[in-house]
Amino acid sequence: MNTSETVRDARITALLANVERVIIGKPEITKLAVTALIAGGHILIEDVPGVGKTQLAAALARSCGGVFGRIQMTPDIMPSDVTGFSLLKPGTGELEFRKGAVFCNFLLADEINRSSPKSQSALLEAMEEMRVTMDGETYELPAPFMVLATQNPVETYGTYSLPEAQMDRFMMKLHIGYPNASDELSIIRKGREEDARNLESVITPGDIVDMQKKAERINCSEACEKYILSIVFATRSNDGIKLGISPRGSIALTRAAKAYAYIEGRDYVIPDDIKFLAPHCLGHRLMLSPQGKSKWGEGSEAIKSITSSLEVPV
Repeated sequence: MNTSETVRDARITALLANVERVIIGKPEITKLAVTALIAGGHILIEDVPGVGKTQLAAALARSCGGVFGRIQMTPDIMPSDVTGFSLLKPGTGELEFRKGAVFCNFLLADEINRSSPKSQSALLEAMEEMRVTMDGETYELPAPFMVLATQNPVETYGTYSLPEAQMDRFMMKLHIGYPNASDELSIIRKGREEDARNLESVITPGDIVDMQKKAERINCSEACEKYILSIVFATRSNDGIKLGISPRGSIALTRAAKAYAYIEGRDYVIPDDIKFLAPHCLGHRLMLSPQGKSKWGEGSEAIKSITSSLEVPV
């Protein structure tokens, strides 16, 4: 990127402002969601009911235009509902492929942990390879493609926890949290759901693809790359962690750091980008030992503890 491009892209500013019309008082969460989008990743939004998980997904999708798909992940959902199925055409005897819910730009998989493991795994190929294979044929998904999944951590009856392989496909795991008093007053007065339904797009899917390509060209210095590795390797040799971060996690954090730098209007990654993003990009990929659960409670806190103990490159 040249000097003129180190100022924040006007399209990013417009996108953030549009989403924040609906997600009031959570600018950090909004920026993280946009970071994952620009990095070409997927998001798992986990929080208690009623704090805006579905609204965040819908607002981000509608702000970007393109095709918005939604599937309610109930126990009776079949893998064919997600990916599609082949239908025998009467008369000709030929197989015709009927596309499933994943054939869109933004897929909201609402309450993903309520569907069966078989239906959850139907998303694996689409999330990793941007395509669907059915009856020996491969069908490419449109670009950009992003899965925004939500789940409720409080009510566990009748749910199926996402396996580690599925969790590893999500670039970030976000927690929205309750708004403060003044923000909640604004939400009550404004009517958030009405705003989300009427939200207009401010950029196009083509803009997203263009920004994704620019973010890929952001410079991540060797010092920053080694800083990422130091965090990752620390998770593999910690008594409180049973399963450390895989190379997929290292790649995801690097991509997210480049996208975050682009959003901030820089053409280079700084260590603070990595330190800020690490809990969101790596925490859900860990498997804590009983000792680790007692010490940290959850993976994101373990990552925060690790980053605070490591020397930050200058």
